Amino acid sequence: MEKEKVLNRIKDLGLLAVIRGPNEELTIKAVDALIAGGVFGIEITFSTPNAYKVVEILEKKYGREIVLGMGTLTKAEQVERAIDLGAQFVVSPMYEENLCDAMVNSGLLSMMGSFTPTEIFRTFSRGVDVIKIFPGSLGGPDYIRDLRGPFPDIPIMPTGGVNKENVKDWFKAGALAVGAGSNLCPKELVIQQKWIEITEIAKDFSEILKKVRG
Repeated sequence: MEKEKVLNRIKDLGLLAVIRGPNEELTIKAVDALIAGGVFGIEITFSTPNAYKVVEILEKKYGREIVLGMGTLTKAEQVERAIDLGAQFVVSPMYEENLCDAMVNSGLLSMMGSFTPTEIFRTFSRGVDVIKIFPGSLGGPDYIRDLRGPFPDIPIMPTGGVNKENVKDWFKAGALAVGAGSNLCPKELVIQQKWIEITEIAKDFSEILKKVRG
């Protein structure tokens, strides 16, 4: 899928589930539960055990039914592996020059973590498609709103601190989409294999997004 189409679909979905699963089997089941609840944007982090295998299985299972990417990239060589596995986007929590170049040149949609105005402008100027504001909880929706003043045309996605109670505030502040981790897919529920509870949380998020975004 061309990265412009991936960007538009993420914008339409409005939500990426950031998954750091405890193991391969439970991670896949957690994703199944999220998809059952209407969450179709899935980011599997490299900190997940056997992350490569998880993405390979999910890509074969769901194909383009979902938007599947790999996150927490810290090394340039991880980008090539993500491409081979069929990832549609790549995400890093921070800026590193070689990694940035590899992400930008990959042909995949790139999201790279930045926080200060200087970092945001530098990262976007280097060709990154979406700026990941991380940790979003540090500044909150008001910080995103302030950033829209000098940077009205830079796509911004906060991750960290996004929950059902404040998700509407992030979009009102001007976020392209949001990334949610433990508030969307709690680690304890994954370990306890409470898939129905995770699906219900996903449904709640999905319904709120529909109302917020019309």
